[in-house]
Amino acid sequence: MKFKIRKGKKKDIPKIFELIKELASYEKAISEVDISEKELLVDGFGKKKWYWFIVAERNNEILGMSFYFIRYSTWKGKILFLEDFIVKKKYRRFGIGRKLFEETIKVCKEQNLNGMCWQVLDWNEIAINFYKKYNSNISNEWLNGRLTKNQIEKF
Repeated sequence: MKFKIRKGKKKDIPKIFELIKELASYEKAISEVDISEKELLVDGFGKKKWYWFIVAERNNEILGMSFYFIRYSTWKGKILFLEDFIVKKKYRRFGIGRKLFEETIKVCKEQNLNGMCWQVLDWNEIAINFYKKYNSNISNEWLNGRLTKNQIEKF
């Protein structure tokens, strides 16, 4: 299957939002999606960019995406955080995920970043095995902490 990898554009936001919801549904957390298309548009293409994304595209259809931002580690410095990485279900097993992931690694190299990190659910063995192909370290030591906007407002 032929497809191209390119940087994300403003016009992609509705399709990116669909992919975000598809991933949330796959992770059994669709009710956790609180963001809107409008927020995605402002945050990705407003005065201050909070994130970037890369898409796999074929015949003007977005097949998958790599959605990331740069975080700062007090131990390591600038690190690319791969927030979401998804290929539409019907397009899996065509090498699209590999190309998107490798293009994201190239972003790290081009921006001279000190690493790349992501989270993967402990039950998602397909994803874990995919990441292991890149000799990545998958930790089971760290636990995720989080406060929601609602919890912060109640503070």
